Amino acid sequence: MRLRTAFAVGLLGLAAWSVLRAQKPFKEWPAIEYADFPLPGDYRDRHEWTRARLRYTDVYGYPDHCCLYYGRSFPGYWTMDFPRSDRHLLEGVRRLTRIDTKSVEQVVTLDGSDDVYNWPMLYAVEVGHWQLGDSEASQLRDFLLRGGFLMVDDFHGEVPYHGVYNEWQVFLTSMNKVFPDRLIEDISDRDPIFHTLWDLDDRFQVPGSANYFETGLTYEAGETGKVPHWRGIRDDKGRVMVAICHNMDLGDGWENSDDPKYSEKWSNLAYRVGINYFMYDLTH
Repeated sequence: MRLRTAFAVGLLGLAAWSVLRAQKPFKEWPAIEYADFPLPGDYRDRHEWTRARLRYTDVYGYPDHCCLYYGRSFPGYWTMDFPRSDRHLLEGVRRLTRIDTKSVEQVVTLDGSDDVYNWPMLYAVEVGHWQLGDSEASQLRDFLLRGGFLMVDDFHGEVPYHGVYNEWQVFLTSMNKVFPDRLIEDISDRDPIFHTLWDLDDRFQVPGSANYFETGLTYEAGETGKVPHWRGIRDDKGRVMVAICHNMDLGDGWENSDDPKYSEKWSNLAYRVGINYFMYDLTH
């Protein structure tokens, strides 16, 4: 019996070691807006949960055919607001919940490895510019059907605007690769995702900071960008597995939460929505 117990404990230890070995270590990445954002002092500490940010192929050819961006290689649209919004958000999760979270984000790539399955919650920004390949779409579908959760944010409009991409259609082209047979629906106010920690019946548009500071408008991409949409895709049990934040920029709400020019009410809602989604993912 002692031999069997020791063998079982050894197997469990080996399994745990294998999981840890499979996780890719934290890494800093070049970004569109921030080149040297400071790391928190405890960024190496281990915790039970963190939020992963999805690194994806985009319409401008990143990462295979990068164009120049202010004299340097384009870092990809996936880095918008990165890492400032991520670090601000995770500070809020620590203050407002009992989730034992890391102070830094984890960047995840749909590269065919097992790494994505270590991080149950993915966030993808500027998905009006993503362009998932077949293998990326297939792995994202597998991740979600295994119980993963994806939140997408910061894309606007439903028609081409000033000759720029129709961001909703670009998003759909890739999302339909992931789930060609599942409907995108508007999430009702009564859905549990809006009531896990805060009751969020009264939601409103959270604007992008650059556009608001420049124009005073809370919306982008013309008339079809005026109305915020809270949409989702469900699994076979009715669980929201893809939360689609369209015509809003929650990432800017987190990023600019310490900027007095950016309204507190917008950042407040951005935090509450994000944390409700995290709690929903952990409990459903």
